[in-house]
Amino acid sequence: MTANSNSSVELARPERRHLRIGYVPLTDSAPLIAAMMMNMGERHGLALELCKQPSWAAIRDKLLSGELDAAQTLYGMVYGVQLGLGGPQADMAILMTLNRNGQAITVSTQIADLLQEGWSLKSALATLNRKPVFAQTFPTGTHAMWLNYWLAANGVHPLHETDSIVIPPPQMPEALAQGELDGFCAGEPWNAVAESRHCGRTIISTSEIWPNHPEKALACRLEFSTLYPNTAQALIRTMLEAGKWLEDPVNKMTASEWLARPEFLNLPQELIASRLCGHVGSAATLPVRFFDEQGMNYPLASDGLWFLGQFQRWGLLNSTDNWERVVNRVCQVEHYCSAASSLGMTPQPTPQQLTTS
Repeated sequence: MTANSNSSVELARPERRHLRIGYVPLTDSAPLIAAMMMNMGERHGLALELCKQPSWAAIRDKLLSGELDAAQTLYGMVYGVQLGLGGPQADMAILMTLNRNGQAITVSTQIADLLQEGWSLKSALATLNRKPVFAQTFPTGTHAMWLNYWLAANGVHPLHETDSIVIPPPQMPEALAQGELDGFCAGEPWNAVAESRHCGRTIISTSEIWPNHPEKALACRLEFSTLYPNTAQALIRTMLEAGKWLEDPVNKMTASEWLARPEFLNLPQELIASRLCGHVGSAATLPVRFFDEQGMNYPLASDGLWFLGQFQRWGLLNSTDNWERVVNRVCQVEHYCSAASSLGMTPQPTPQQLTTS
């Protein structure tokens, strides 16, 4: 870390010390788990209380009610709430990108076998003699967008030729095993869990759809970041330090041990560790990334524009009006740059990052 060891003393004191932070049990909740386990918030004047939630809908509802101060969120979900798509509208704030990559699409062994034999996805799904059922985690979330994009790229219209349902990630492997699903898109380690139970196989990682794509964001209500700017920046600094710590492979193994605990994911460590490091069986697969020196955590407006474009493509948005205004309002660039600069980190993404994100 290049930060001045006294920087936390020189910075304005957070207006709020105790913060309730929501998360869903996934591999990419690792920055929050690491920050709590190592008490990283203390250096920045924060006491973090992690609050595990059963679903992204619960994260949304508790953020909006004020039960949670901030949360790990699906990138697309934040923009869905900002626009009031399929649920309540509220002004939202993305404080930073928590991670990139780390998701996948898994299909039943029946479909996977046909694909391995060279069948097209459309032909393989036609053997079901019914409409295939795919699951994702939230209608405007990243998983829904990756699934739609992949299906369409393979000649299957996601709205007309499949049924899409929303269920929490931990329930997906069992639903696949029971024949209630033909495939799903979710974060790890739930794709690995499905393979370990021999009920499905991972067909593609989302980093093969969009290398180094934005995935989870650290988000809060806009009101929170406006009322408590010092607190928001202290939280960003904490998560940046946690993300940088996680980029060391040795530390990733330590994090996988923590994630495996009953109070977090309650799963075998080996299922978490392998995919935390990007071992999904494809040369094109990239590891989940939590930090880099090129500014990958910067809340890019262009990432938000991509999601709005997908919302329009799939009939969730009818207008292209004010898109830039929407994403610039949501992305808390000023808070992020102040926090990153105070740690001696690159505050803005380099041209290299802009071309690979």
